Amino acid sequence: MKKLSNKIAVITGGNSGIGFATAQEFIAQGAKVIITGRNQKSIDEAVASLGENAFGIVNDSGDMAQVKNLGNQVEAIADKIDIIFVNAGVGQFNSADQMSEEMFDQIMDVNFKGQYFSLQQLLPLVNDGGSIVLNTSINAHIGMAGASVYAASKAALLSLAKNLSAELLPRKIRVNAVSPGPVTTPLHSAAKLNITEEQLSQMGDGITSQIPIGRFGTVEELAKVVAFFASDDSTFVLGAELIADGGMSTL
Repeated sequence: MKKLSNKIAVITGGNSGIGFATAQEFIAQGAKVIITGRNQKSIDEAVASLGENAFGIVNDSGDMAQVKNLGNQVEAIADKIDIIFVNAGVGQFNSADQMSEEMFDQIMDVNFKGQYFSLQQLLPLVNDGGSIVLNTSINAHIGMAGASVYAASKAALLSLAKNLSAELLPRKIRVNAVSPGPVTTPLHSAAKLNITEEQLSQMGDGITSQIPIGRFGTVEELAKVVAFFASDDSTFVLGAELIADGGMSTL
């Protein structure tokens, strides 16, 4: 029997990167998956690629009006859900002296505030005994120039794993966190990072030199870690963090 048979999962930011790979893994393990994203076109393309066990919702985690409607949107597809993968996020970096209030708000609104209130919307739909997985980052543990606000947004999510686990004990809903290191995703591009291709190459070489395993991770590798927390393989694990970074922060 597949690990996620008869389960229904919601993945925020499930139209690309780690979210999309996780949707593929969940479906392969027998689940039905509802993905969210900001763009109707990308959602439609992702759902078409994922197949008949996938459903899509346009919902921007940085827009509170949309976030507050997420529960209604999901409930229109499924009365109850079993798994939430909190994955939507932005990767923006700037030095403290150059950080604008606008960029600060965008990072925190998408990476923490939007995810927090998305959970608030979805919690009434989660079956007792369900699983919530938060996508955080090793930036919550390491120091990196230009990452102060991004790291703070991920550290906030990491703290949420413990506090929300304690709060949800009566419902036996466990909350855990996956903290990726460098992973090859659409976020790691010159356009997304607002740098040149040459700068991106130099950055990639510099980061790779710091990873003991000698390479970036793949989205498929991260998806399998998320699936562990989503499945009954992790029923005795809650409030925990699994760092998947090729040894970058652990060796």
